Amino acid sequence: MRVVFMGTPEFAVASLEALIKSGQEIVAVVTAPDKPAGRGQKLNESAVKKFAIAHQLKVLQPEKLKNPEFLSELKALNADLQVVVAFRMLPEVVWNMPPKGTINLHASLLPQYRGAAPINWAIINGEKESGVTTFFLKHEIDTGDILFSEKVEITEEMTASDLHDALMNVGAQLLTQTVKAIEANDYQEKPQESFAVTELKHAPKIFKEDCKINWNKSNQEIFNLIRGLSSYPTAFTEFLGKGLKIYLAEREDKEPGISAGAFLTDHKTYLKFASKDGFIHVKEIQQEGKKRMKVDEFLRGVRLI
Repeated sequence: MRVVFMGTPEFAVASLEALIKSGQEIVAVVTAPDKPAGRGQKLNESAVKKFAIAHQLKVLQPEKLKNPEFLSELKALNADLQVVVAFRMLPEVVWNMPPKGTINLHASLLPQYRGAAPINWAIINGEKESGVTTFFLKHEIDTGDILFSEKVEITEEMTASDLHDALMNVGAQLLTQTVKAIEANDYQEKPQESFAVTELKHAPKIFKEDCKINWNKSNQEIFNLIRGLSSYPTAFTEFLGKGLKIYLAEREDKEPGISAGAFLTDHKTYLKFASKDGFIHVKEIQQEGKKRMKVDEFLRGVRLI
């Protein structure tokens, strides 16, 4: 089939590569415009654009998806199907264009965790499994009829980065399976309303206030928050008058005997913070203005009162 692929970050690259390897004809790749980044404000290309150029694929980077020039160019491609992986919300004039429709790969087991940050929230909420889902796009975001899904276990130590990579690879294979099924007209659509769900959990965009650790919460809740935000955007706390990002940590489930938020250290090998019912041993951290480092390296360079 003639396929237009839409995506931006690294998560989408694995899917694009899998589609190419499966023999689909990628007639164009639509990705985000280049953005200035860093001190020099040098234009930064998306991971999908870099991959597309390396594989000599046509690249479109519209500022606005309703731009008449872009719509005309998209229509002229005569795509049979459009595939969306980690892109942005599409207007109906775009998703309704190809005869076989537009499908999306979402990093959760829909209808659970609709929204921008499903990987993070699944771990923050202490879920034991997540997965990937393919579905046809329609008006409301992440609500289209489900085509296929695949479960992925969330282990006790798994971070958002770990789950991201697992879902990225499983998702690439599921997407290929979905496209082949559509090509063969061998699939069934399942409305999300038909799934028996007692409570819908959502995955909204994460803001800075979501990342601040509340040490009055339980050990498990804080541990899940740290894992669910590692390695981006990262959980943080105030320490010695500066922000301290915590990338990796371990739990010690015993009565702390000190107030929540207080810390204990031997000044050499460990630094741990008290929660309401235990301790969080921080393992990899980054103090404001410094690089990411192991806790023993951090302790050698800081003076604790």
